[in-house]
Amino acid sequence: MPDVLIVYGSKSDDTVMSKAAEVLDEFGISYETAVLSAHRQPEKTAAFAKTAASRGAKAIIAGAGLAAALPGVVAAHTTLPVIGVPVGGGPLNGVDALYAIVQMPKGIPVATVGISNARNAALLAVQIIALLDAGVAEKLVAYREKLKN
Repeated sequence: MPDVLIVYGSKSDDTVMSKAAEVLDEFGISYETAVLSAHRQPEKTAAFAKTAASRGAKAIIAGAGLAAALPGVVAAHTTLPVIGVPVGGGPLNGVDALYAIVQMPKGIPVATVGISNARNAALLAVQIIALLDAGVAEKLVAYREKLKN
């Protein structure tokens, strides 16, 4: 069972979103990835989010560009923490995606990281998991110590 689910709206987002997987690999955290569209596959996306907790997930990282509805749609269908990654591109270079993700309505929060910063999204997921797993917490402390050098 995966601890983290990574979902993004288009295969073209793989270059950005693969950075989240790299971080989770560094920490030995299990994950699954899926490419789903909030607009083209709304039922499948809702089912993905609704079953995330029962599949063992503790957090979801959701990346999307342009209109960036995916993180919000996922958050609407789960009580797990959702971390949104606005993917850069398009005429506004990801600023539109940033605004779409960060401006969620009251009651349906999505944590949001910087444009195309899937590494930080994964680190936030690591911090969430560290609350429940002492081994991950130790690795996180060591990671932070290395940042000081």
